[in-house]
Amino acid sequence: MSLQSLALIENWPVPAAAAAVVRADGTVLGMHGPVDHRFPLASVTKPLAAYAVLVAYEEGAVELDEPAGPPGATVRHLLAHTSGLAFDEHRVTSAPGERRLYSNAGFEVLGDHVAKATDIRFFEYVRQALLEPLGMDSTSLDGSPAKDGVSTVADLVRFAAEVQAPRLLDPRTVADAMTVQYPGTKGVLPGYGHQNPNDWGLGFEIRDSKSPHWTGGSSSPRTFGHFGQSGTFLWIDPDAGAACVALTDRAFGPWAVEAWTPFTDAVLAELRG
Repeated sequence: MSLQSLALIENWPVPAAAAAVVRADGTVLGMHGPVDHRFPLASVTKPLAAYAVLVAYEEGAVELDEPAGPPGATVRHLLAHTSGLAFDEHRVTSAPGERRLYSNAGFEVLGDHVAKATDIRFFEYVRQALLEPLGMDSTSLDGSPAKDGVSTVADLVRFAAEVQAPRLLDPRTVADAMTVQYPGTKGVLPGYGHQNPNDWGLGFEIRDSKSPHWTGGSSSPRTFGHFGQSGTFLWIDPDAGAACVALTDRAFGPWAVEAWTPFTDAVLAELRG
């Protein structure tokens, strides 16, 4: 089976794009475009960083509910964007758990926290805990764990298969990561406005009933994943039994809002058909 819907990326107004769909067992249902080209991930870096943090948790280096970041905040708050830290500044704007304040700064604090706990620089920890075991040889996460990852569709397919059928983590940990943390929390979803509630798991955004949204109109409420300002996304739809990765080299904007939803709906329709 090779999904014809992936060819829709050829209509996107971007210099380059690549996409793929993968099942939980690692079966790649289709690939399109330069799948070995290294694209900047922007915020699609966050799920990779979060997964490495969860490895550190399972190894006993950190606890999810131990203090980290601003006073009263924990590792869990940082992963779920409820620490109260501002978007891109290490400045507290609200009490922990009060609002969903999407925060790059929070993920940078998280990286520093794990580095201190493990005595390993965070990008090196990610490499050892995640990239090497999955054979993600074309992926690097130097710089900010919030936004500086670089990867390929071929590598992210390996990650998407892992999240669907975990080998590096206990499946219960991954189930926690895709479960709403601090239910009922309001906040802004970057690029899509105020959402009430603005549901997130541990490092993964959860679709639920959000509207507007970057996934499909037919995506299940259980869909989770992340998109990035470099025109990138990764979603996993447990009801469809598949994940989709798309990477481009054009910054997120109105073009993506217009293109991504019909693309995802076409992929899901083909999977169901």
